[in-house]
Amino acid sequence: METHHKRILIVGGYGMVGSNIARLIRQSDERIEIILAGRNPENGVSLAKELKHSETAYINLEEGFEISKFKNIDLIISAVDDHRNILRETAIANGIACIAVSELADQISPTAFLGLHKTIAAPVVYAGHWQAGLLTLMVRQQAKRFSQIETIELAGLYDPKDNVGPLVSNEVNGFVSEALIRKEGNWLSIKATENSRTIRLQNQTAALGYPLSTLDVPSIAAFTSAKNIRFDFITGESIGTSNGQNASHELYITISGTMLSGEKRKLSTIVSGPKGNSHLTAVGVYLITEKILGLNGQSAQKAGGLYLPETIISNHQISGRLKEFGIEIIGEALESY
Repeated sequence: METHHKRILIVGGYGMVGSNIARLIRQSDERIEIILAGRNPENGVSLAKELKHSETAYINLEEGFEISKFKNIDLIISAVDDHRNILRETAIANGIACIAVSELADQISPTAFLGLHKTIAAPVVYAGHWQAGLLTLMVRQQAKRFSQIETIELAGLYDPKDNVGPLVSNEVNGFVSEALIRKEGNWLSIKATENSRTIRLQNQTAALGYPLSTLDVPSIAAFTSAKNIRFDFITGESIGTSNGQNASHELYITISGTMLSGEKRKLSTIVSGPKGNSHLTAVGVYLITEKILGLNGQSAQKAGGLYLPETIISNHQISGRLKEFGIEIIGEALESY
């Protein structure tokens, strides 16, 4: 029998992404104790009262981090920029599960090497994918319809009317650097601003996308062997705004290759989150949390090690789960190429 209720420390817990994560966790389990931490804990007091069994705490990663100040933490969720990897390294050193959502492809190697040198007693999840893995999980589902895949083109559409917090805002402003893509089987680091791509949106208008080094690109390459993969960031009018509603966030997925039927086809799918970018990211983090802690009747992931969203979340139809959170799957269009 457990001697304590599960305790989750969310650093950045009262921000846009963190508060969405906290609310989803609370909807799933009213007993979990949640610590909403950040540099201005007073900003999280009203949310802590709303959630119940919750508290706030001061954490400023620029000043360091002492896990000894918090008792019996079962999971650390990093919803802030942590370029020094303080939270992940602390989790590994103390056998605590951890989910981090803000790293790009060129920022994960320090922890990866640490994991090769040390025994990791609890799950540590790289979730720096777009929307904490939801895009890659959808690609994994759609890829099962193909016997061979040649090209995967991905994009995330950010609507300036979408109310996002500093975590997402930093990602939005960070696309102008070099980006990792796969082209004709080669891994290339290219300048984002010099390698734009025209993307046809759901309303049939065209928008320019700029490549971004999300973890989706190497992750998808690992399970599809596609020779051409890139993720692009778009700024434009979302489906929600076009329909006179709140700004939404869209994921555009196009997979080209040979279907199981033997026909060469291009499959296009749009995933639309009517509650915006931060909510989609929170859903991705929640699904990982659900597996780590064994919520909603799932078996908990007890084996330690480094994980990705797609290696820890079950292989069931992700589209069905997304619909439970009000996320829409729009237009699965098949065409010859």
